[in-house]
Amino acid sequence: MESSSAASGGSTRREATRQKLYEAAVTLIAEQGFSATTVDEIAERAGVAKGTVYYNFASKSVLFEELLRHGVGLLTASLREAAERTAREGGSKVDALDAMIRAGLVFIDRYPAFTQLYVAELWRTNRAWQSTLMVVRQQAVAVVEDVLRDGVAGGEFSEEIDVSLTASALVGMVLVAALDWKSFQPERSLDDVHAALSRLLQGRVSGRR
Repeated sequence: MESSSAASGGSTRREATRQKLYEAAVTLIAEQGFSATTVDEIAERAGVAKGTVYYNFASKSVLFEELLRHGVGLLTASLREAAERTAREGGSKVDALDAMIRAGLVFIDRYPAFTQLYVAELWRTNRAWQSTLMVVRQQAVAVVEDVLRDGVAGGEFSEEIDVSLTASALVGMVLVAALDWKSFQPERSLDDVHAALSRLLQGRVSGRR
């Protein structure tokens, strides 16, 4: 049997290998599509043997499904951490939502290929991983829903808001705005994009205080 330190080292190496495969797969699939991307190409891009791909994932579809779980999991964690940090600092629920918007932009700035892929897959309904995609999407949206519900309960937000739809709209706003930023306005800074979305969140678009 392996010692605990040896087992830990093996687990760390496997996670590092999986990370390489995730990065290779997301880049290739974003460039040329899922069907056109082969396991050989993923292995070559990751710098590993083809057998290593199958050792970690049963198939290309399983790899992609786990990639979606991994990527959205990172996004969800960053949103939750932003909300929790704001709460620790004594901020309002609007402050928490604003911090989550920024966290989402930071994530997308760091992982633009994954975000492009994720948004594209949301529109497809014939994929084997569609149910998984819906589950992980809801996990991200649920973090925003929690902040909205707390805001309603505390009297900061109107009881008339549709929590579920509003949370989806906020997440969608960040995704679409960030993709537009990356695709058509790359000269703009993250701070600039965040400031524009922050104005929308705080209802300051009309110019009235």
